[in-house]
Amino acid sequence: MKHPFTCAVLLLAPAFASAAPDVRFEQGKAWNPGKTRLLYTESHWTSYENDTLKERTVLYSCADGTPFARKEISYANSALAPGFSFSDVRFDYQEGLRWRDGQAQLWHKRANRARQEAIAESPDLVADAGFDVFVRTHWQDLARNGGKPLDFAVPSRLTSYSFNLARSGAALYRAQPAQNFKLGLNGWLGLVAPDIELTYGSASKRLLRFKGISNILDNQGRKPVDALIEFPLADRAATAKEKLQAQATLLKSCQLS
Repeated sequence: MKHPFTCAVLLLAPAFASAAPDVRFEQGKAWNPGKTRLLYTESHWTSYENDTLKERTVLYSCADGTPFARKEISYANSALAPGFSFSDVRFDYQEGLRWRDGQAQLWHKRANRARQEAIAESPDLVADAGFDVFVRTHWQDLARNGGKPLDFAVPSRLTSYSFNLARSGAALYRAQPAQNFKLGLNGWLGLVAPDIELTYGSASKRLLRFKGISNILDNQGRKPVDALIEFPLADRAATAKEKLQAQATLLKSCQLS
């Protein structure tokens, strides 16, 4: 799977008084499908303002701790299709989504070659970490009806693809009640592309487990890594300073395990 992210300020009375930013942290561990090798980690710092999701920074590191990629996500224009910028220094590769005059544009750049394309408007457009918001927004519909269509933006292809998210049943994950989902392509592409399997906490509605094609390329830069990504049962409080340090961390090339 896939989920990216400045300081959030909580305004309190009296007017113009402010409190410390509300920043949360969690780290996901990405394994090979058989869970015999740790491929990389992804560390998330998420900012909220008045309990509203604002920004996210994600730092990707090889198993030895070397940070090689970073993603910055802003939910200012859309919670479901947030603007984001991803950079992987191993291949001098960048991609993302930007909003211009109310229009979403997908873009990617590798070395000196850059391309961009405006994407068709859609009420079901979802991009990057906006998928988590989509799941929470449609939680009850997924529980009742079992499926929900969405158009997922893919910057590397400069377009979006029609997917269907379906609940596949209740589960017990690390002794916690959970819900399993499958995300698959609609149409004939669904016949050849494998589904992505996701596990969310029943009470927390947090993504706990992802299994499928990730957004990280293999060591040759040819195709996305097939990964099993596990997240903690709960995030923790963090500081704005930690998030700023993650944004300023120097990226270096390294090899995935």
